[in-house]
Amino acid sequence: MAAAGGSSKSTAQKAPTSPKSTTKFKPRRSKNQNKHLTKQLISLLTSATSAAHSFLNQNDLLLLPSQSLTLEYLLSSIPFSSPPISLPSESFFYRFLSSASDFDPRWCQIFRMSKQTFSNLLAVLSPSLLSFLPPSIPPDSAIAATLFRLSHGASYESVARRFGLDSPAAACLAFYSVCKTVNEKLGDLVNFGRDLERIVVGFEWISLPNCCGVLGFGKFGVDSEVLGKNGSLLVQALVDSEGRFLDVSAGWPCTMKPESIFSQTKLYSRVEGSNELLNGPCYQLSESSSIPQYILGDSCFPLLPWLLTPFIRSNEEDSFGSAEREFNAAHNRAMGLVGNAFGRVKARWQLLGRRWKEDCVEFFPFVIVMGCLLHNFLIKYSEPLPEESVGRILREEELPIFEGEADERGERNRYALAKYLSRVSMRR
Repeated sequence: MAAAGGSSKSTAQKAPTSPKSTTKFKPRRSKNQNKHLTKQLISLLTSATSAAHSFLNQNDLLLLPSQSLTLEYLLSSIPFSSPPISLPSESFFYRFLSSASDFDPRWCQIFRMSKQTFSNLLAVLSPSLLSFLPPSIPPDSAIAATLFRLSHGASYESVARRFGLDSPAAACLAFYSVCKTVNEKLGDLVNFGRDLERIVVGFEWISLPNCCGVLGFGKFGVDSEVLGKNGSLLVQALVDSEGRFLDVSAGWPCTMKPESIFSQTKLYSRVEGSNELLNGPCYQLSESSSIPQYILGDSCFPLLPWLLTPFIRSNEEDSFGSAEREFNAAHNRAMGLVGNAFGRVKARWQLLGRRWKEDCVEFFPFVIVMGCLLHNFLIKYSEPLPEESVGRILREEELPIFEGEADERGERNRYALAKYLSRVSMRR
């Protein structure tokens, strides 16, 4: 027993000393060894960084924009001294021009348009850009740099390096000069009322007689103390059956009610005030009813004789008749045209899909309008949506339903159209 007890005691005494024994034999590195290892690590990282720089310089024409921009970002964020990112002495754009054929798919990957469409855009903008820009920034480089930044959300530093511009400030000057010129020279591409006959025919193909457009809102995110954590600018837009913008009013704060924005737009004053628009002939729906020219509007708008909004149930117990259901179904399909138009703008011009900083909010509406005008320009030349953007188009978040009184003539026009759509549906 004594032996057993002694053995037990001996075991109990050795247990606490076991960690000390292990620690005692753990090798320790001296400060000199640590410095040596740190130097080795930095040397390896520097070699890897230099290799990445070399790879970027040699393959920038072959990499997708998203790949090259990601690599640039990673290189610029390395937390120790590394060689600055530099591209070959001749600008990326001119090396691209000399290597790319007229039908090279990289045109659409990089600039969101074919070479022919780029040439058409250059022809329209170049004369004005020559008066805006210094001789050190050729119009073709300015347009290419702007399209690249707009398409891929590239920083001014990256744009300046890639397009042979002297500095980020020069890239900024080029971008806003092109923005101003696009707004001035392509403004006629957003002109509601100029081609109304074509617009009406387009909607007739989707069983909406005498319809002249679909009105809704898009949201563009901004970081602003005034607008709140999830602040945004609202853009009211009227689109046709092909998703082309017919009227754009940009830059309204999300804190404003949609009906307040609507009543302050030029579209409202041109229809409601001066009677300049939507004053064409009525369409005979049946022997006893006709409908004037109208546009369809989201539920956040008031119901007017010329602006038809969906039927809204006042409570859950209410049920719609067949005519109301058919109207709402057709209305919902039409409203998708607005969502798709804004979705395509954000998918093609990725800069617009990002949140903008408060100090840039003043210029944001002009950039949004530039994106919408270029959207119309690309529809004009039948340019497809980039492959990587297909399937990423999301519908905008719904805005609060208008709670004011409905116009009686608007109610009559809406119900007449609803009955017509119901009859058409029964014939199918």
